[in-house]
Amino acid sequence: MSAQEPGDLIYGLEDKPAPLPAFLTALQHVLASLVGIITPPLIVGSVLGLNAYLPWLISMSLIVSGIGTFLQARRFFGIGAGMICLQGTSFAFLSVILAAGFSVKSKGGGPEQIMAMIFGLSLVAAFIPVVVSRFLGQLRKVITPLVSGTVVCLIGISLIKVSITDWGGGHNVKDFGAPGNLLLGLLTLGTIVLFSRAQSRWLRLGAVIMGIAIGCIAAWFSGKLSWQPYNQAWIALPQPFRFGFDFDYSLFLPLALISLISILEAVGDLTANCLLSRQPIEGERYVARLKGGILADGVSCILAAMFSALPSTTFAQNNGVIQMTGVASRHVGIWIGALLAFLGLFPVFGAVVQQIPAPVLGGATLVMFGSVLAAGIRIMTQSPLTRRDMLIIAVSFGIGLGVEAEPEFLSHLPPVCKSLFGSAITSGGLMAMLLNLVLPAERSDAPAASLPAVEK
Repeated sequence: MSAQEPGDLIYGLEDKPAPLPAFLTALQHVLASLVGIITPPLIVGSVLGLNAYLPWLISMSLIVSGIGTFLQARRFFGIGAGMICLQGTSFAFLSVILAAGFSVKSKGGGPEQIMAMIFGLSLVAAFIPVVVSRFLGQLRKVITPLVSGTVVCLIGISLIKVSITDWGGGHNVKDFGAPGNLLLGLLTLGTIVLFSRAQSRWLRLGAVIMGIAIGCIAAWFSGKLSWQPYNQAWIALPQPFRFGFDFDYSLFLPLALISLISILEAVGDLTANCLLSRQPIEGERYVARLKGGILADGVSCILAAMFSALPSTTFAQNNGVIQMTGVASRHVGIWIGALLAFLGLFPVFGAVVQQIPAPVLGGATLVMFGSVLAAGIRIMTQSPLTRRDMLIIAVSFGIGLGVEAEPEFLSHLPPVCKSLFGSAITSGGLMAMLLNLVLPAERSDAPAASLPAVEK
C-alpha cells in the first residue's frame, strides 16, 4: 500500500477489511511498536538483576499490550477510544520504577521482593488515570503543556544515562567502555539514523529493528553474542499477582506524578489519532473518545500490575502507520491485539530478545530516549515562550538536574523527602507545577527571543 494523506483513507474507522489486508496492516503496527513494548522490561530486568524472570516479564508485557489494544479498538462499556490505539509499556515510568527497585534492593530485598514493590506501586497508580478520565478538563488547567513538556524533558534526560551505561557494556562489567562495546553501540545507532533518513517509509518504519539486527550480527561475529540454551516453560499463561503485593507511599508519590503527566501525553496521541481517522477533535464525541481512551489506559495499567507487566500507555508510533497505510479501521486494532497476545504466550520469544548485547541495546535506546527529550521540547514550545515560561523552565531544570547530579544534596532530609525529591523528574516536575500556579501570567510578558534556526 502506498502512503496516504490523512484525509485519504482506504479503510475508514468503521470499515471491515478482508482478513488478509487486515492481518498485513496489523503486522506493520506490531513491527513498528514491538521494540518499544519489550525494551522497558528488558532494561528494568537487566538493571535490577531480574534476568531469570525476563522472558516472563516480556511475555506479560506483550499479552497486556494485546489486551489493552483490543479494549481500545473494541470499546466495551465506554472503555476504549474505539480507534486503533496501540497500548504498550511506557518509557516515562522507567526512572521512578528503577529508583523504587534500587530502594528495595538497598534494603536487602531479592528479585521477587523488588517486583512485588514495583507492581504494587503500579497497581495503585493505575487508578489515577481511571479517576482522572472523568475530570480531564480540570486536569489540563493544572498541568499545562509547559509543565508536562518540562517533565517529559527531564524524563528523557534521566533515561539517557541508562542508555549510555548499556552502551558502555552494562552495570558493573569488567570491560565497561571498551572500544568493542563503543563500536557496537555506534554501529547500531548509525544504522538506525541511516534507515530513519531513508526515502522509503517502509525502511524508516523498521529502522530500530534493523539497527538492533545489524548490531546483533556484528556482536555475533565479534564474539560478544552467544546464544544461551532455553530451558524454561514454552507457554506462559498470566498468573495474577505472581510476586505478591507491596507498597511504600514514599516511593509511590513520584510514580503518581508520572501517571498524571502520561495522561496528557495520551491525550495528544489520541487527538492525533482522531485527526488521522477523520474523526472530530471537538464536541461531545471527541470528549467521549478521550475519556474512553484514558480509561482504557488505566484499565490496561491495572491488568499490567496484576499480571507482572510495567505500566501501559497509548503509543504514538501507530499514528504514523495509519497515515502510511491509509487504514484507520478499528477492526484492525482487534487483529493487532490478537497478534501481540499470541506472541506473549511464548516466553522463548522473550528469551531470544534477552540475548541482545547491552551495547546494542544502549545504541538503540539512545535514539528512543533522545526522542523523549525532543518530544518534551516540542510540547513546551507549542506556543512562544514568555519570560515567565523561561523562568519556570530554568528553575525547574536547575533544581531537577542539580538534585540528580548531586544526590547528597538531600542527605540530611527525612527519608520520605529524599524519596520524593531525589529524582530530577519529581523535584523538577513539582517545582514546575508550583511555579506555574503561583506565578501570574502577565499580559506584558513578551515572548523570549528565539535562537537562530539551525540548518538540517
